[in-house]
Amino acid sequence: MQTPLTLVSHVLCPYVQRAAIVLSEKRVPFTRRDVDLANKPAWFRAVSPLGKTPVLLVGDTPIFESAVICEYLDDTQPPRLHPADALQRARHRAWMEFGSAVLNSIAAFYGARDEASLLARRDELVQRFAVLDNALDAGPWFDGARFSIVDAVFGPVFRYFDTFERIGDFGFFAAAPKVRAWRDRLAQRESVRAAVAPEYDARLLQFLRQRGSALSARIAQREQAPARAC
Repeated sequence: MQTPLTLVSHVLCPYVQRAAIVLSEKRVPFTRRDVDLANKPAWFRAVSPLGKTPVLLVGDTPIFESAVICEYLDDTQPPRLHPADALQRARHRAWMEFGSAVLNSIAAFYGARDEASLLARRDELVQRFAVLDNALDAGPWFDGARFSIVDAVFGPVFRYFDTFERIGDFGFFAAAPKVRAWRDRLAQRESVRAAVAPEYDARLLQFLRQRGSALSARIAQREQAPARAC
């Protein structure tokens, strides 16, 4: 009998989504258990030394940190999503780290306190995507025809921009046509779509609305603008 797996989750956490996508790609049954990170229960503090999600409970044994969880799943559950070649595996891991850096830039963007900072963080993201564009070939996935953990990392990254683009035209992918096409394909992948709950978009918009940031102000302006006449 397979050891039961529980993915301890937060509804908006992009790092949780990585693990959920890998589990789905491997068709591994698992239970998802959401926690309120603003009111962490004692059982969660006991299994998450850093107080963060995700945590994968393998039976009663916790594994924390999303990259470690993905590596563990790739070591133990077929099919392998990492390349067989050691050098290519190292390259993929490096781009996984790049994905984490992009998530940090996204957090800086939606947390920017004024318009000048918001636009500076926008430019930082534009530059990161231009760098990423140079690493992509014909696709459809990061590693060509083969879906990999790098794809699982960037699916949650790109999901943010569905909401950002409803707030304003920031031109994030203007210099990155291959990234834009990759983003569109990932958005249609079943494992990526299923990694969040149906109410994710509304929850993310509410989270951004309450940040007290320059982006929050843009949301308020957009929502207060009078509707155009037909």
